[in-house]
Amino acid sequence: MSRPENRPLNRPRTLLGFDYGLRRIGVAVGQEVTHSVTPLTTLSRKTDKPDWDAITRLIGEWQPDLLIVGLPLTLEGEEQEMTQRARRFGNQLKGRYNLPVELVDERLTSYEAEQLLAQRSHNGAGRNDPEDIDQVAAQLILQSWFDRQPTEQHERNP
Repeated sequence: MSRPENRPLNRPRTLLGFDYGLRRIGVAVGQEVTHSVTPLTTLSRKTDKPDWDAITRLIGEWQPDLLIVGLPLTLEGEEQEMTQRARRFGNQLKGRYNLPVELVDERLTSYEAEQLLAQRSHNGAGRNDPEDIDQVAAQLILQSWFDRQPTEQHERNP
């Protein structure tokens, strides 16, 4: 992966992860050196288009070097209608912000997010705000991207 020309060599990369949906888009932020990921926000869609103004504000605030978009595949790993919509969203991000975009298999991340939030809740009932689920799903998508990256040790000693 190439380094953006305006980014100093010693600056760790910041990433934004997106859980794309028809009603909401969950967003998480991650930092490459520590592989730490934090749920950030959920953007509600009021029309059939993403809230580009809100995404532009997030891009401006966090200055990410890479965008990660969850790719919703079927349980069998096949593409579906939402897969194509998520790909289109990723292409739009790349075109609008001139940033690299990578797609990550997101099978079961919303389910995992619900389970994680249920475990964290005091009563364990699993009743969570859908916006929280979308943010945590974005967190899981971004974390799965980090988990698939080689560690510095592996990079030095292949």
